[in-house]
Order: sequence, then C-alpha cells, then structure tokens
Amino acid sequence: MSGSPANGVEATHFSALRGQLHEAATAFADGPDALEGILLGMVDDVDRAVREPLEIFPVCHHSPASALAMARRLREKQPKVVYLELCEDMAPLLDELRNCRLPVAVQAFASDVDGFPAEWAPLSVVAPITEASAEYQAIAYALDTPGVELVLVDRSSDHVFQWDGRHGERAPEEESGAAAGTPEPEAALHGEAVGVEIGDLRPRFAELEEHLLRHGKVRHWSEWWHQYVEVPLGDSDHDAYRQVMFLVGSLFRRLAPGDGDRVRVDEERERYMWTRIREHLAAGGAGPEDCLYVCGAFHAASRVEEFGVAGSGSYLISPRSATTWQHGLIPSSHAAIEAQFGLVPGSVSIAATQWAKNLKRTRVQPYRLAGQDGAKKPRATKKAVAPRKAPAAVSASPEEGAADQLSGFLRRPPVLDTLDEAELLGWSVDIVRAARRSGYLASTADAIAVFETSILLAGMRDRAKPTPYDFQDAAITCIEKDSVPGRRDVRRLVEIMMGGDRIGRVGYDALPPLARDVHDRLAPLELKLQQRGVQRALLDLHSSPELRACSDVLWMLRQLMPHGAARPIMGERKLGERSIQESWDLALGTHQRALIELGYEGVSIEQVLEQRLRRDAYGPRATTAVVLAAVEDATLYLGGRRLADELGHRALEVLATERTVDGAPEVLRRVRGLLAYYRTGEPVLPPWVESFVKAGYAHYCTLLPTAFTDEDATVGQVAAMLGFLFSMESLALSLGCDRAQLELAVAQSRPTDPERTALLWAAQVQLGSLSRAGLRERCGELLANPMVVPAYPRYLSGFVHALVPVPGLADVVVEAVSNAFGQLPDPVLLPWLPTLITTLRAGAADLAPLLIREAGRIFPARLAALDTWVPPWREVPAAAASAAGPAKAAAGGSRGAAVLFAHPGALDAVAELLGCDGAWALPAADATGAPGAALSARHPETATAWESLLSGS
Repeated sequence: MSGSPANGVEATHFSALRGQLHEAATAFADGPDALEGILLGMVDDVDRAVREPLEIFPVCHHSPASALAMARRLREKQPKVVYLELCEDMAPLLDELRNCRLPVAVQAFASDVDGFPAEWAPLSVVAPITEASAEYQAIAYALDTPGVELVLVDRSSDHVFQWDGRHGERAPEEESGAAAGTPEPEAALHGEAVGVEIGDLRPRFAELEEHLLRHGKVRHWSEWWHQYVEVPLGDSDHDAYRQVMFLVGSLFRRLAPGDGDRVRVDEERERYMWTRIREHLAAGGAGPEDCLYVCGAFHAASRVEEFGVAGSGSYLISPRSATTWQHGLIPSSHAAIEAQFGLVPGSVSIAATQWAKNLKRTRVQPYRLAGQDGAKKPRATKKAVAPRKAPAAVSASPEEGAADQLSGFLRRPPVLDTLDEAELLGWSVDIVRAARRSGYLASTADAIAVFETSILLAGMRDRAKPTPYDFQDAAITCIEKDSVPGRRDVRRLVEIMMGGDRIGRVGYDALPPLARDVHDRLAPLELKLQQRGVQRALLDLHSSPELRACSDVLWMLRQLMPHGAARPIMGERKLGERSIQESWDLALGTHQRALIELGYEGVSIEQVLEQRLRRDAYGPRATTAVVLAAVEDATLYLGGRRLADELGHRALEVLATERTVDGAPEVLRRVRGLLAYYRTGEPVLPPWVESFVKAGYAHYCTLLPTAFTDEDATVGQVAAMLGFLFSMESLALSLGCDRAQLELAVAQSRPTDPERTALLWAAQVQLGSLSRAGLRERCGELLANPMVVPAYPRYLSGFVHALVPVPGLADVVVEAVSNAFGQLPDPVLLPWLPTLITTLRAGAADLAPLLIREAGRIFPARLAALDTWVPPWREVPAAAASAAGPAKAAAGGSRGAAVLFAHPGALDAVAELLGCDGAWALPAADATGAPGAALSARHPETATAWESLLSGS
C-alpha cells in the first residue's frame, strides 16, 4: 500500500497522526525515507482495516482486555453472523463446551495417516479455550442467541499439517534470575499436539522485543503486554481498542524478519479465511454490516489481495488428504497453554485474575454457555444492570471510516493506578502463609519486606501500583533467597495464590462413546472417576462376583493407558490364574486426555485392544517374542480362541523369517507359559501350538551350530535355544520330529569361549554323549590346570546358564561353585564374585531358587555340623571302594536280585532321575551267604509279591 491517502475522504482520517509520524521519522532518522514506509504504512494498515465494510474485531489470545471488549461489542452490535478464526472442521464440537468445565481444548486427532509421512503419526491439533478469551465470548454468544450463526473460517486440521509440517513450535519464554524448576504434570495435558491460537501477538524481530523489554523495565514479553497494552485497553472504548490492536498487529507484521515459511503460512491462512467469508456471504442472506469477523490482530493487518469482502484475489483451496480425522474435547490447564504457546509460567493465571477484576470494575455482563459446568446459577431476584452510557463520539460508518483515536491514545500519558495497600498487604500475608506450609522459614518480617519491596520495584519500573509480576519478584527476593526446601518454589506459590493452575474437565455427555462405556462399566465401584487425583478401589471377587466385569475393564485399561491411570496394588492376572481379591489405585480423571484419545481408536476398549495387538503382531518390526506376547495378552484380556489362534499362526510365520536368536529367551518363556496353560485348561492343544513346536524345533536345531560361535549371540540366548529344544523335545518327537537332528546340531557345535563350552558339555550330558562323572572329571581338570584357573569363573557362568536347558545339573553346578570357592586363589576369586552376582541377578534370576534349594539339600542345616561335614562328591570314591568287595560277593546271590541284574533299565532311569552315578557289578556264580539277599530272606513278603507280579501267577 502506498503511504499517501488514496482519495479525499480518506485524507480526512488519521491526517494528524500521519503528520506526527512523518516528523518523527525526519527527526530520528535524519530524513523521512528511512522510516516513512514503515510508520505511514502502519497507519494505512489501520485505516484499511477500519474502513472494511465487514467489521473486523482484532484479538489477542487469552487476553482479558480482548474478552472484555468482545463482550461489550457483542451486546452493542448484536451481529447475526460471527466469523471466527478457528479450524473449520472443529465446528460440530463447540456446542459440547457447555458440558465441560473450562479450560478445555478442542482436538482433532488422526492415528492412521494417509498423505503424510508415517513417522508423523499420530497427528494431533488442539485449540485451547479459556473463559477469559474473546473466542469463548463469541462462541457463547452465537450458540445461545437465537438466529445467530457461528462460522469457523480458518484452515482445517488437515491443512495445518499440509502447510506447517512439524515445525510450528516455539521455545517457552525464559526467565532471568529464576530457575526453570521441575515442570508440573498439568503442563503435559496437550501431549505432543500442535497448538492453534488466535492472535499470535509477539514480536518476531528479536531486537525489537529486546528493546521493548529493556525500555519497559520488565523481564519477559508477557509482563510487557500486561503493563503497556492489557491494562490501558481495559478501560478504552471500542474504536480505540480496535485501532490500537490494528496498530500493534501492523507493527509486528512489518517488523517481522524474513522467515519465508512462516510468512507463507500466515498469508495462506489469511487468503483461506477471506475466501471462506466471501463464499458464506455469497450463499447467505446476511449483509457485511450484520456480521463480525473475529481474528488475531496480526491477521487483521493483512495486505494480501484477498483481503476484504471486495478482495480482488481468487484463491483456490487445496483438497484435504485421505487421512481420517477424529474430533473431541480434552481437558486443558493454564500450565498446558503456557507450555504449548511459549508463555511465561503463571501468565494465563494472572490473566484469569485480571479478567475477574475487569468484570467487577466495569460491571460488564459476560456471555456464558447455558448449562456450563461450574457456572453460577442466576439469583432469583437480581438488580437490573444500568445501561452502558454511549461514547461521546459515535463511530462513523465503515465507508466513512472511524474517527482517529490513535493520536490521543498515543500522546496521552499512562494512567498511574493508585496503590491499593489492602490488596498488596493481603498478597504479602498470603504468600508468607503459603511459604510456611511449603517449609520456608518465613515470618511477619518477611511479609513486611515483600510489601515494601513490591512498592520499591514498581517505583523503579515507573509504575505506582505494583503488578503481580512485581510482587512475584519481591516474594522471590525476600522469601526464597537461595534454597527451596519443598517441591514448589516461591514463583510457583505466587502463581497458585493468584488463582492457581485451573484444570478443565470434559463432562460425561461430551465424552466419546468409549469413555462413557468405561464409566458405565465401572459404575459398580461407586467412585467419582471424573474427579482428579488417586482413588482406591477394593474388589472382593469372591463375595461380589458381579465385580469381575469391573476387574476385566481395569486390567484392559492398565494395558492401554499410561502408567498410573489404573495401577494394581493387590492381585495379578496370569495365564490360568485369577485373584479372588484386588486393590487398585485409579486416576482416570487425571488421565482423562488419554481415555478420550482411546475413543478415537474404537467404540470399546476390547476393540482398541484387539487393534493394538494386531498392529503389534503385523507391524514391520514384529518379532516372534512380540507376537507371542500379543497371543498371551489376547488370551488373558479378550478370552476366546479366535484372535489368539490368528496371532499364533502369525508367530509361526515370523519365526520362519528370523535369522537371529535375539528373542530366544523371551520366546522360550512365552511358549512354556502358553503350553502349560493349554495343557491344563484345554482338552487338546491348538493346532498352531503343535505347528510352532515342530517349526521351532527344526528352526533352532538349524541355528544352533552358528549360535555357538556367533559373537553377537549371548550365552543366555544360546541357553534359551537349548532350553526350547530340550523342554519341547518330547512333544516335538511325538509330532514327528527326528532326534538325530538335535544330536547332529550339538555334534557340529564348536564353541571357543568358556561359557559356551560349558553349555555344550551340559547339552552333551542331556543327550547322553557325556556322563555326569565325565563332566565332574573335566571340571576337576580345569581346576588342576594353572593355565585355565583364571578362566574357570567363566566356565561356572556357563554352567549357571546351563540350568535353563538342563535343570538336573543343579547338583553339579553347586559342586563346581563349591570347589571354586575352596580352591581358587583370592586374586581370581574376589574379582569374579561381582560377576557371579550380576549374572544370577540379571540373566538367571529364576534359576537362583533352584541353586539355593539344591545347596540346602546338600549342605548341613546347622552350623555345628559344618566342621565335621564332608561333601558328598568327596565321599563317593571311598564308599565305592569299601563296597566293591561285598558287592561282588553278593551280586546275584539272591533269586530276587537276579531279576534286577537281568532287567536293569528301570533302575537306570530312576537313578538318572535322582542324579546318581554308578556302575553295575557282575553277578557272582555262588550266591550263598550274599549280604544283599539277607534283607529279602528276613522279609520275604515283598520279594514274594514282586515274584507273583512279574510272573503273573
């Protein structure tokens, strides 16, 4: 736009202001050319926006002054159509605001993306709404006033990501002299959503913001806005308010740096909104004079061709992507709004307090949705509010333009509010009381110091009345000093005292079907589930079987929602096990956003759980262990066999494609649990289990030789492979597998490190190619070899892991560990002890009870017997030598003993089961006087019974 007036009529408006700015540019820039384009262009922007036939109402997001001016203008103008800068696809949800307690956020959510990069999922857009905001006043007026239409004209949620991607976030304002502190959990109520706000009024020129803060003697932008814009505009008339906001928006727009992407998005939004407005005006019956356009002051000073109802540009709106969007309301909070939009902590709470003061001072009646949660009921008898006096100067028509209000406003000195000593004294007393409760050693002297320091700081910053920010600085200086004894610092205490972090709540009627279904199904617990905080639920499932349905819901919520939403204190749910009593800590009100977002995925939690299990099982990174975990969850929480069988066949497919053994321990644990469950609870095994055992047996036999030498495979993974092969061997052989495949795989294994060598020896013992006596002999040779002694602890680590495939070697492992403690030198033994402990804790926690039980069986139970105790592995040679002579004489000396020597297989099996080693003695020719037959001769009844049983007589 040109800096000169366009016609004679326009020259009569803002002429004085143009002259003043021309003189200022000449004086400060040594000539009019340097600043004339910017300063006069700002006036042209204001003049253009004021002359627009469709009244533009510029606002700042969450500004009490904007909300107050909006409430006044709506009651004066009573427009028939309100155009609002908000995502157009969020319109159907606005009526549900009456069922909520503000602040809440309107959310658009998409979990499955089509047309965007997959790594962006899930997509989320939120538009927070507070009571002290101009957009809420416009929404409440339009929804509760008959004959008024509310039209959202901003880009859709889909276009937010089409234009912006993921780079629209800003860092929060930093406070100088105050530690950041631990963020409050309420600051994460919006999650990772992209925020949409009305009125992004903050300088994009860093030097300009720094200049304003330095000369305004404030620390951050929120304080500058409160002091120099918010407070002065609180008492201004409609025309002055509009012109000042137009001027501020034009200033920040013209001094914005050349950020091409951001400027492009701003202009795209402005073209989009004006195109939608013109389309609606062309289709509807209302004229521009009966409409009101509510938008951010930054966009009100737009210079795009499409600006205005008579804009010349022809903008083509791009189609939306194929992404399916879900819409709902989620709880919000002051802290969440501050964290998402880069506001200083506490600014939104201070704005809410300022809004309440403005209403009390001006007696303006705000708009509020009928039935709003938390609304005060109107009194039966209420005094009529005095009508607001008309302004001295009546606003001209849009065609003529409004009278110049900027010149007087800019030249008028700031009105210094008188000191309200009662208010400041109350603040000082309250902050000292709050500090004492938080552990500070505050006293009455500190309250006096805070009072005086607030006045001192306000005077240093050229204001007579201390602002909440001055009071906050004074409280930090006088009370906090250099330590914070509690969880909250003084800055946070001041925020709470000024109004606190108000947290919104979505009412039952505004919840999605899934959330309402959860509340209905948990109703027998008789808890206030929408209330924030933790509540304890006690379920006696034995005496109240009807609570089993509640228990099922709680266990599914534990799987689907964040930690802490539903946390079991007593009771567990495992395959084949059900608790008869349960205790839960529930915080569904605190995690209401997560529950609402579950409603975007399905209409019931069973459907959502099934979808997530399928997504995990069929995902690109699904492993056999992950799919088996999905099978177990489907069996535990959903019941039935349909989904579990489907996922079981999927596990079989994934197993066939794996070429590593990374998930072998988890696979072994899952398969053992599922096999035990089906064997005890089902008449027959599911077909997929039998197929999985057969395929797993062949699969791990194939990978076993490579895993023994693979450096990437750990000892625990190789032990898990052997555990699968040995524990599933009987079932696999019954299904047609060949044991020779396992024997060949073990024979082809050639490990080089001590841990895997010990594993191989254990496998050979299990297969019978190595006797237990031979294994003991090898361990003795290792201890006897000085070159191998330093590596002996590594062999023991391998033996500990060998208990997974061969738990019958527990006595050998105890013997090997005992020999190590007795014979290893201290330089080798002491460094190895931490390794043994960490090995047992990390990789063999479930094996420690087995070793302890075996050691308790072998070692003496009393300390006094330890001095004379001889280990059993040292007694075996002496006992065998002393019994060799009598055994040879007694062998076969009895008719009953002849059967044992003729058929030794049964006793061999029993001896192997008991872990006993020994050789059979040859039967003697003459059995007369054999000691072995003495017992049968003394008690012949048992031998006679065995004889009759074996002979069949």
